[in-house]
Amino acid sequence: MTMSKRYFLSLLLVPLLSYANTDPLQNKMRGLDAALFDAFNHCDNPAQLAKHASYFAKDVEFYHDNGGGTWDRDSMIANTKNFACGNYTRELLSGTFEVFTIKDFGVMTKGTHIFCQDGGNKCDGKADFVMLWHDLGDKLEITRVLSYGHRSNMNNK
Repeated sequence: MTMSKRYFLSLLLVPLLSYANTDPLQNKMRGLDAALFDAFNHCDNPAQLAKHASYFAKDVEFYHDNGGGTWDRDSMIANTKNFACGNYTRELLSGTFEVFTIKDFGVMTKGTHIFCQDGGNKCDGKADFVMLWHDLGDKLEITRVLSYGHRSNMNNK
């Protein structure tokens, strides 16, 4: 086999090797994050708002650097319904999502997301987040959220 053929084959195999080394927990949490925010992005539909709410513990604590804190799911979801639903959507910023295990508790996720108006054409808000997911055995439930570092997204995506 010539050197150029070996090089070409190695280029084809690199994506397969990367896929083989993917962390299952990272994939699981990325899937949960996507499902959580797909429901958020469609929360003007009452069924989607209920689905979004189902990811959170009844006694969830939500800390927002600009909006303050809420101490239960009902208050947090009321704020989501009144201020977010139908007004903007959330997109995870590529390459920012991280996952960490918490011994005898569950998982912490963190990353950066942008908020878009006008059907996703105007993405002028950016913020960082941390979520604590409690492992209940049969499901993971969000117990704490930190939403902070809200700033302008000058790059508009």
